[in-house]
Amino acid sequence: MAADRARFGWQSDFPDFRSTPYPEIRDRLQSFVRDASPEQLRAWRDSIPPLQREVNEVLVRDVLARGYSAILEYELPLESRRPDVVLLVGDGVLVVELKGKLEPSQADIDQAAAYARDLRCYHRECWNRPVVAVLVPTRAKGYVRQVAGVHVAGPDALDGLVSQLTGPQPGVSIDRERFLDESAYCPLPTLVESARELFNSGELRTIHRARATTDPAVETIAAVVHQAARAKTRHLVLLTGVPGAGKTLVGLRTVHAHFLDDLAVPRENGKQTTPAVFLSGNGPLVEVLQYELRAAGGGGKTFVRGVKDYVKTYSSKPGLVPPEHVLVFDEAQRAFDADMVRQKHQGHAGGNALKSEPEHFVEFAERIPEWCVVIGLIGSGQEIHVGEEAGLVQWRWAVERATRSAEWTVHGPLAVADCFEGCPIPFDTQPSLNLDTELRFHFAGNLHTLVSDLLDARPADCLKPLADRLDLDGFHLRLTRSLDAAKTYLRERYSEDRDARFGLVASSKDRDLVAFGIPNDFQSTKRVRVGPWYGDSEDDYGGRSCRRLETCVTEFGAQGLELDATLLAWGTDLVITGGKWSNANARGYLKRANVRDPYQLRVNAYRVLLTRGRDACVVFVPPLQALDETFEYLGNGGFRNL
Repeated sequence: MAADRARFGWQSDFPDFRSTPYPEIRDRLQSFVRDASPEQLRAWRDSIPPLQREVNEVLVRDVLARGYSAILEYELPLESRRPDVVLLVGDGVLVVELKGKLEPSQADIDQAAAYARDLRCYHRECWNRPVVAVLVPTRAKGYVRQVAGVHVAGPDALDGLVSQLTGPQPGVSIDRERFLDESAYCPLPTLVESARELFNSGELRTIHRARATTDPAVETIAAVVHQAARAKTRHLVLLTGVPGAGKTLVGLRTVHAHFLDDLAVPRENGKQTTPAVFLSGNGPLVEVLQYELRAAGGGGKTFVRGVKDYVKTYSSKPGLVPPEHVLVFDEAQRAFDADMVRQKHQGHAGGNALKSEPEHFVEFAERIPEWCVVIGLIGSGQEIHVGEEAGLVQWRWAVERATRSAEWTVHGPLAVADCFEGCPIPFDTQPSLNLDTELRFHFAGNLHTLVSDLLDARPADCLKPLADRLDLDGFHLRLTRSLDAAKTYLRERYSEDRDARFGLVASSKDRDLVAFGIPNDFQSTKRVRVGPWYGDSEDDYGGRSCRRLETCVTEFGAQGLELDATLLAWGTDLVITGGKWSNANARGYLKRANVRDPYQLRVNAYRVLLTRGRDACVVFVPPLQALDETFEYLGNGGFRNL
């Protein structure tokens, strides 16, 4: 039976739940939650009998309620989180979170909202049905209020909420066994989880919308690869997308796709070739993925490799032929120009070739026998390193100047077509190579728009409707001038989710945060090992986990990676002054760096920092006069004060 495969403490229809003695229900829950604390036992004792009384009132009033269901301590499949109570009533769902207090905190409210959001987004039986979040402070009486879609009510008001949801003509109730079927719930995996799944099984769990959004791009890339292998030609594929749209996952899926297995050309030396390689210039991303995949052997380097080492290896040996036919370059818009390549590779053969990274890659690809495909994954507005500012045009120059330029074809969306206007290389327009739907943020699709408008210093009253919509969609923007309040919120918000990752992030060019307990200085951040920082649990040896909120990563350690929530310490390197952003107080760059636009690099840094969380971004603005206007701007723009 499907329910046997599910995970829950109690499940029954309303009549059985009402009539079962509390001690029997408690014992069932205790056998399921084996590590239940005294506080948990007390919470069950204080909440279950009142819940049974409310169910009885619904049964007395509504004859259809005999078909309603109660599920207690429902453990979300593939996760460790457990909503306290799920009520299947009419054609809707009530997700009830119980708190033994009189007045709930913001963290309590946001936790309840997240449960409803996740069922709404990822549970097959909840699609196109009302899913209502209810927070019950067990010491409260009556209906209290509604906050961002979450109903706050005492236990005695639950029967009224059930009546509101079912209405005068309730639809067909959700089948309880279908709801409890473990395959019915499939959350969108994090980048690290996805990488691990792809490496271990070659498969990637997806949800309906994520597959519908990214499959067309994967299918287009597959068609280009097969065309290249069949016609013995060379191709550059440029995939664009907003932050969080799944560009990196498309690249990872391509590298580990089974359709590549039989396309490689046998080499003269008899060595077995590998179909594709995933390369990234994002050092922290490489380190985190390799750390998570280290158990697979080779230190995780089989799965993902750094661009710098790849360039060093092949630029220093002109006769060395890459074993792959498909080269995936993550964050291709951030590729280093020729000057930065020379600086990064001083002392190595090939470092003085006066070639940009795109030119190097095209040259490496031309060494590959018969055919090759270079895939560039392109984000927007995230160039944060010196040497990345030349941008996408470097890829045009690379194929134009290639030795075998006549063999190349470029494929991309309209978003990059202008860059290739007038280029002698054929350009094939493919709309599917633009990912414009955010997936990382649980379908809170306006985050990149809000962040863009914020960093353009648009009026606060233009930002607030977007922020309010995000709040209703389940992405929470919070604001405080107390670092302790920010830390307390995150620890409370994820106290029941040991797998969640939240951490402290800050700009690398701020001068003042260290005085407020934010270790964003160069020496402190240099000591942070990002693999354990992102991957370890709070209790792992050494205390290196981000959850401890003791160490900090900057935009360089955060880009391309994600947390469930971030604590962003806002620095004085980017402040609102007279309604405009200013970077006048930012730390300077070394003179030899040849920075073209330091202001734009600061804006891009904050764009990265504001978009690293999947659930929430909590902004701590230190109590400095220089930041007063910034704090006011964020608050008026919809960031809710803790």
